[in-house]
Amino acid sequence: MSAYLGVETSLTGRRWVGPGALRERQAEALAQATRLPAALCAVLAAREVEPEGVEAYLAPSLRALLPDPRRLRDMERAAERLLAALNAREKIAVFADYDVDGGSSAALLLVWLRALGHDATLYIPDRIDEGYGPNEPAMEALAQDHRLILCVDCGTLSHGPIAAAKGADVLVIDHHLGSETLPPAYAVVNPNRQDEPGDLGHLCAAGVVFLLLVEANRQLRQNGVQGPDLMGFLDLVALATVADVAPLIGVNRAFVRQGLKVMGQRGRPGLVALSDVGRIDSAPTPYHLGFVLGPRVNAGGRIGAADLGARLLSTSNPHEAQQLAQRLDQLNDDRRAIEAAVREEALAQAERRGLDGPLVWAAAEGWHPGVIGIVAARLKEATNRPAVVIALDGAEGKGSARSVAGVDLGASVQRLAAEGLLVKGGGHRMAAGLTVARDKLEAAMERLGELLARQGAGTGGAGDLRLDGLLMPGAATVELVESLEQAGPFGQAAPAPRFAFPSQAVLDARRIGTNHLRLRFGDRGGAALEAVAFGAFDGPLGPALERRGPGLWHFAGKIEVNSWGGRNRVQLRLDDAAPA
Repeated sequence: MSAYLGVETSLTGRRWVGPGALRERQAEALAQATRLPAALCAVLAAREVEPEGVEAYLAPSLRALLPDPRRLRDMERAAERLLAALNAREKIAVFADYDVDGGSSAALLLVWLRALGHDATLYIPDRIDEGYGPNEPAMEALAQDHRLILCVDCGTLSHGPIAAAKGADVLVIDHHLGSETLPPAYAVVNPNRQDEPGDLGHLCAAGVVFLLLVEANRQLRQNGVQGPDLMGFLDLVALATVADVAPLIGVNRAFVRQGLKVMGQRGRPGLVALSDVGRIDSAPTPYHLGFVLGPRVNAGGRIGAADLGARLLSTSNPHEAQQLAQRLDQLNDDRRAIEAAVREEALAQAERRGLDGPLVWAAAEGWHPGVIGIVAARLKEATNRPAVVIALDGAEGKGSARSVAGVDLGASVQRLAAEGLLVKGGGHRMAAGLTVARDKLEAAMERLGELLARQGAGTGGAGDLRLDGLLMPGAATVELVESLEQAGPFGQAAPAPRFAFPSQAVLDARRIGTNHLRLRFGDRGGAALEAVAFGAFDGPLGPALERRGPGLWHFAGKIEVNSWGGRNRVQLRLDDAAPA
C-alpha cells in the first residue's frame, strides 16, 4: 500500500498509513445505510462494525455485553465460599497487588463486604521488601487470623505461598497468565488459566472481581437477600481497565463507558478527592483515568506506602480521602523526579546497546524499583519495541517489561522462567515482571530477544502513523467531535480517531512554555483550525513548524473540544506533520 498523502517519512520519521480502498468502500456503505457522518463511519469501518451492529456498538451496554460469570472455571465455587464466610462471620483478608488494578480490585471487595456488614483486612505487599504477589511469611501470618484469603490481581503462579496459608482457604481472582499447574487454592478464577478458552482474557483483575460479585449477588438473590447495587461499582472497574491498559473491546467498552458516567456523579469520596487534587474540572474521560488518576493511585505502591491507593479507593470518609489524595499527589510529584533521572540513564544505556533489535533493555544498580515499569513504557514508546528495565541489587535484579501490539510478552517471559534463565517471571500480553540473577542477565535478555523476534518484534522502525481519513478545517466542528466520541471509549486496542488535514498553510506558530507548540493553520477556502502539540520541542516537530516558511503542510492528529472561558471550540491535538 502506498503511503497516505505520499508521506513516506514525516517530521517525526514515520510513514503515514491510511484506509485502503476496501475500507473506504465499507465506510461509504455505512454512511449510506446509517446516515451518520462520514468521519464516524470511517472509524466504525476500521473497527469492522457491520451496518446491523452500529447501534449496539455506539451504545455499549452491560445488559448486552456482560458475560455469564459461570463461564469462568471455579467462579460458582468461589462465590459460594465467599458467601459461606459471610454467613459464618469468618475473618476475611484481601491480599492485593500494589498497582491500580490491584487497588481497585481490593476496593471492590472491601466496599461490597462493608455494604453487607463485614469489615475485611486489607494487605498490600511492599514492592521493595516483599515484591509482587503473595509471599510465604505474609500468607502464613494472615492464615493464623483469617479463615478466608482472597488474592486479587495476583496468586496464579504463587504455589508455595498459597500452600503456606495453612488453616485458611484461598481464593485467587486474577488475570495474569497461568502455568500448566494451578496453586493449591480453594478456587482459581482467571480467564487466562491454560484450561480456559481465552475469550475473556481481555479482562483486567477488577473486571474478574466484578464478575465474582455479580455471581455472589445472584446467589444472594436465590436465598432471598438483596446484594449491593453493582452499577455503582463500575467507576472502580473503569479506572482499573484503563490504567492496566486492558484492551477496550467487548464488555470492557461497557465497563469504561458506564463507569465514567458513575464517576461523573462524584459519589466515591476517594475518586472525588483525587479528581480535585488532579484538577479535573470537566466530565471524566479515559485520558483522566490513565494519565491523571491512575498515576496518583499507583504512586503509593511505587515509592510510598503500598496500601495508600486501595485505602483511598475504598474509604467512605471524605476527610480521610482528602488526606490520602494529597499524600498520593505529593508522592506522584516525587515519582516524576525519580522517573526522569532513571529514564535518562536507561535510554542512554539502551542507545549504546542499540535500538534496532527486537528488544531494548537497560539495567543498573540504584534504580528505584517503583519506577522501572514506567521507564520501560517510555522506552517502548520511543523505540516501538518491547522494553525491559531492571533494577539490580546484589546478586539479583527486579525487572519490569512492556510490549507493543501483536507481541505476547507475558508468554515469552513465562517461558524464560520455565527454561531457568529467570528466577521468576510472569504477566500478560502487554506487561510482565521478572526477577533475574545478575550472572544470567545477558543470556536471559538475549534469549528473550530471540523469542520476541519470532513474534515479529523489531521489524519496524519508529512505527507507522495510522490515519482514519481526511478532514478539512471547516469540517472539524464540536458536533463532529461529539459524534466521534460515540465510537469510544478510546484506549488500548481502540485508538482515538486520527485524521490528516492536507495542504494547509501555517497562519501562526508559537512556543508555549518550554517545549509545547501552539499552531493555527488554514486552507484555501478560508477556514482555519487551532492545534497544540505537547512536547513538540523535544523533537523536530516544534522547530520545523515554528520556522513556518511559505510552503504548505499536511497535518495529522486528533480533534478535540477545548473548553475555555465558557466557550467550546475545536482544536487539533497535533501528532505529526509533513511538507505537502
